[in-house]
Amino acid sequence: MPHRIPRRSFLSWSVAAAALPMVMTGASPALAAGAVLDDRLAAGTGWRDFLGSLDLVWQSVPTSFYQGPFLGNGGLGVSVYQRSGANRLAFVLGDSRVRDHQAPGGPLWGGARLPVGYLTLQTTGAVTGVDLRLSLWNAELSGFVTTTNGVLSVRAFVHARKDVLVVAAVPASGTETAAWTFTSQAAVSPRQQFYPAQRPADLLSNPAAVTTTTAAGGTCVQDLACGGRTETRWTRRTEADGVTATLLCTVAHSGTDRSASTTAAATMSALGTLDQLAADHRSWWNAFYPSSFVSVPDTKLMSFYWTQLYKAASATRADRPVMATTGPWLEPTPWPAVWWNLNVQLEYWLLYATGHTELDSLSKSMAGNEAGLIASTPQAYRGDSLVLARTSQEDLKSEVSSVPGTTSPVCEAGNLTWALHNVWLAYRHTMDDTLLRNTLFPRLRKAINFYLHFLAKDSAGVYHLPTTYSPEYANTSDCNYDLALIHWGCRTLLAAVDRLGITDPLAPKWRDVLAHLTPPPQDATQGLWIGKDKQLTSSHRHFSHLLWFYPLYELDVTVPANRDLLVKSLAHWQSLTGALQGYSFTGSGSMYALLGNGNSALTQLNKLVTSYVRQNTMYAETGPVIETPLAGAQTMHDMLVQSWGEVIRVFPAVPTAWADVTLHNLTTEGAFRISARRRAGVTEFIRVRSLAGEPCRVRPGGMAGPYSVQPAGATPGPIDWTLQADGVLEITLAAGQEALITKAGTAPALLVAPVATPTKASWGLPPAAGGTPLPIASLLNNDGISWQSATADGDLDSAGYTFPAEEMPTPGLFVSGGVNWTMPGYADGQKNNVVPTGQTISVPTGTYTELHVLGVATQGNATGSVTFTYGDGSTSTAPLNLSDWGRTTTNGELVAVQTTHRHSPSGDHPLRVRLLHQTIPVTGTAPLTSIRLPSHGRMHLFGLTLR
Repeated sequence: MPHRIPRRSFLSWSVAAAALPMVMTGASPALAAGAVLDDRLAAGTGWRDFLGSLDLVWQSVPTSFYQGPFLGNGGLGVSVYQRSGANRLAFVLGDSRVRDHQAPGGPLWGGARLPVGYLTLQTTGAVTGVDLRLSLWNAELSGFVTTTNGVLSVRAFVHARKDVLVVAAVPASGTETAAWTFTSQAAVSPRQQFYPAQRPADLLSNPAAVTTTTAAGGTCVQDLACGGRTETRWTRRTEADGVTATLLCTVAHSGTDRSASTTAAATMSALGTLDQLAADHRSWWNAFYPSSFVSVPDTKLMSFYWTQLYKAASATRADRPVMATTGPWLEPTPWPAVWWNLNVQLEYWLLYATGHTELDSLSKSMAGNEAGLIASTPQAYRGDSLVLARTSQEDLKSEVSSVPGTTSPVCEAGNLTWALHNVWLAYRHTMDDTLLRNTLFPRLRKAINFYLHFLAKDSAGVYHLPTTYSPEYANTSDCNYDLALIHWGCRTLLAAVDRLGITDPLAPKWRDVLAHLTPPPQDATQGLWIGKDKQLTSSHRHFSHLLWFYPLYELDVTVPANRDLLVKSLAHWQSLTGALQGYSFTGSGSMYALLGNGNSALTQLNKLVTSYVRQNTMYAETGPVIETPLAGAQTMHDMLVQSWGEVIRVFPAVPTAWADVTLHNLTTEGAFRISARRRAGVTEFIRVRSLAGEPCRVRPGGMAGPYSVQPAGATPGPIDWTLQADGVLEITLAAGQEALITKAGTAPALLVAPVATPTKASWGLPPAAGGTPLPIASLLNNDGISWQSATADGDLDSAGYTFPAEEMPTPGLFVSGGVNWTMPGYADGQKNNVVPTGQTISVPTGTYTELHVLGVATQGNATGSVTFTYGDGSTSTAPLNLSDWGRTTTNGELVAVQTTHRHSPSGDHPLRVRLLHQTIPVTGTAPLTSIRLPSHGRMHLFGLTLR
């Protein structure tokens, strides 16, 4: 009989141990025959059609990594965009296994990820346009490339199982043909471009790559000074139809020898026809997606969510290296390594709920690289401890960690323990005791043992921790980052020995630490501090000091005092805005979800996707940083299903805007799969399937009792279940059994299908529009846009009202009315519009016929005059008439943006407001040189474009 973890082992230290009283006990009658879920996606082309509606589409030529399509198979990665101003498309190669293997400078220099090179599609004409679609379902880019000489039909994919890029091209019109060239990139740490003075003096320079080309293809050999090699091979061939020209390319790497050449040759020798390659590739991806299903009534967020799953499977697999901060797409970056103080952890969270264990390279790396962890641990503690400093490569060998009490270099002691929390999540979502016994327990035991060397009791018998570093903020004793991890670690070790039936001599020490660890440093105003010696007094993008609440759940928010503490801590953290970044909003969004506040969680999620995520859903902090969008998908999971504290919470934080939601086979802790349907704000059914026979406790959000719990699918009945006083259903399920929860007396349709949404997906690039946006950033003098979390930020109309940022266009390129605009940013306190006071704007000298104005008037309509000055000294004037933002337009403007509400200092206000597009004629015949704006305190200009 396997050992079970007692329920009390998982409950918060603040929760009473007594079991809640049961108010109902009984066995449900058997479900009528045919009570199975009606999975519409599983039939015919259901999945293909659903994901096809969410594809990324490019109708303009991408000119950067952050705009272009991306492909990958967990090792080989490819991104597609124009490089260096050339009017051709480049397929930029990267590979998560390509890195240096020298010692000097550690993982950022001697062990850094290295660039490979790029293949350029050498069309005979300059590229003038594209119409491309990235099929999520098939993981394939296809469409048309238009040049000055004609049109090519192209399709491209990185094979799911073979390390090969496949690009097929067929002439569609004109005289255009396809050829290819390869450009190698120097095998130098990308960090050198940013911090050249940090390059270690003893770091050897890698030799120049040697490229050899033939009529059919070529080879690029990049030897490394350490003895390793990266080899890129490509070939061109014509398919049996006589018209399809196919490029095939592979990248192979060997760290300390030249065997990459043998690997590359073997890969290229085992390729079938284009159709065979495509069929095998598609079979992997078509089997990948149906593991789980999520649908909410917001197509942009849906496209974002499913793109993150595509991105994760493109970036890693269980048998590939743990994800670096950039993923396999290595662009210029100071971060060419694996980062362990937040990035890695966030990268993998979405995998656990979606059941994609085949992507869990983090758990696999922890299992297979203990030698690297030992090497990262100070020599004096290697016998019984493990610790991991900030950065490593896939071997988990970081710089040797400092010890608590050290301030220079800082001691970031919690990174390994936090990474092992991810392994714990992988275990809890599968209940695979082999993972617990062989990987998690022995490494967590040593990680916590490192702390035990330094924890010391004071005269009152309370344990304290010497100075450590709270990631990205400060040194402090009793650092909340570490205290939370120590508490979680000791509690988890005790649960593990109970589960595994182990008698461990350290168990009494773990219990003593749990009983006497100092409480988290805090006060009644700010909430949680950074640590005993450091308050949070300046903006902090990291949520390291809040791990007690998320993702560790060590402080249970069902306890009122803990809930109040999180509310204060979250409000204080978010009120300091200068340093917040994208993952500040994924973390805060998940914490709002923990509080059950779905509307605020959605606001944070929308901040992420509108202000931080780029056109192709990538993200940057100096260079590409992959974890933040992936964590955004987990924020959505936290809004829809939570399973901390051994309770499965279905629809715990669904925002008002998501009246309809469908879930299917989302995996929770305890290894349960949850399917549920919500319509018009009411939960119609919840299906629970047990994978491991663990105790099952469900809180059915959005469903009023009395409840019916019946067997589902092929499960024999009856099912024993009880309703506790706190509204939690306890259901007895064996492994493989399913239960269906409904409101008693109802018979809802057990439908699994996408929910309806009126919007369209909007990732990729829209069609190019006309006009030259004018740079007005230096003129911005008013803040008229606020986020829902800070509605008092800004004042557009002298009464404190503002546009809602969550409904405004993404900052940057905005196309409306056939005109290109440049939208400002919306960060709290940031100026985002111009109140005209007669400013003069120099313009690119040229002949124009129209000035397009993106703006509004407040407190009624407003009229002024714009003065145009020309190269011959002449001038002309034209009226600028703008209608009030909350009234019907009367001056002939187009409505560029219409919101469902506006913000007031006290919250949402129901008035619909509009951002307007006005056109002014430019009547002079000489080249225009400058524009003088009117002077009017009730006008607000958000964009100016000449055409």
